[in-house]
Amino acid sequence: MVDVRTAHRDTKGALALTMARTACVRLFQVVVLLWAISTALFFLLRLSGDPAHTMAGENASPEMIEQIRVQYGLDGTFLEQYQAFIGNMLVLDFGSSLATGRDAMELVLEQLPPTLFLAVIAIAINVVVAVPLGGWLGARPETAPKRITGVLVAVVQGIPGYVIGLVLIQIFAVSFGILPSVAGSGLSSVLLPALTLASFQVPKLVRVVASSVSESMEQDYVRTALANGANPSEVLFRHAMPNALLATTALIGAQFAFLLSGSLITEYLFNWPGLGLLLVNSVTRLDFPVVQAAVFVIALLVFLVNTAMDLLFQVADPRLRRR
Repeated sequence: MVDVRTAHRDTKGALALTMARTACVRLFQVVVLLWAISTALFFLLRLSGDPAHTMAGENASPEMIEQIRVQYGLDGTFLEQYQAFIGNMLVLDFGSSLATGRDAMELVLEQLPPTLFLAVIAIAINVVVAVPLGGWLGARPETAPKRITGVLVAVVQGIPGYVIGLVLIQIFAVSFGILPSVAGSGLSSVLLPALTLASFQVPKLVRVVASSVSESMEQDYVRTALANGANPSEVLFRHAMPNALLATTALIGAQFAFLLSGSLITEYLFNWPGLGLLLVNSVTRLDFPVVQAAVFVIALLVFLVNTAMDLLFQVADPRLRRR
């Protein structure tokens, strides 16, 4: 009994040590990542020439341009400007929006909850549809309906998301009028953009789940259970699916991170008041402070999601801790 308890404590200690080491490494990585992104933004802002001219516009007077230089610290040397930029970034000060005059980071944080809400709904639809469908496709034996479904999944995967969004608008908003096509019309307004985002996530997850389940069904323990007369459905859902889902969790995490950073077109298409719409509008208006703040927040969110997935895997899979 003592040996069992000691082994249990050793296992918990190894897990805590591994997670602490991972957290320290990730902390260093996020510092490097945010520094690199901020530096890239600093130089990209200057590739088009004098940022003050770009911010002021073509018809700005010399006095206005000089005022912008002073306001944003562009009147100093290049090194001084870079040091001021990095210093401001450390305290999350990206300046004021050129379009509204409000604090850029404040604007970004206001638009963050709608993007997170849309991403959560889209990933929930993705999991609810793709996991059962992938498990059904991966189970043996293969039948004609499964082959037809597999072909349809491959076809849908090749259709751009914005095309599916336009089709959904035409069907549900224009033809039948049962769902709104723009945000601000109640909770139902989230359905079409969420379905659009999920539409190009579901096929990939279906194929990965099907492949994992098919591989699990070929394992010896599954064959033994089936040979002993176990119910095929019970073997699939109690044995094959749990093992297959461990491998697909990484893809689900990656898809969620993508939804945080890659929903620009969908948010713009449905006028969804999130980070994507804010970023597109800020780029078109050359609102550089808001663009910098939005890119900074999106990069940080994607990094945090990936870090959380790594820690989850280390808890769930002892092989990663030993590695």
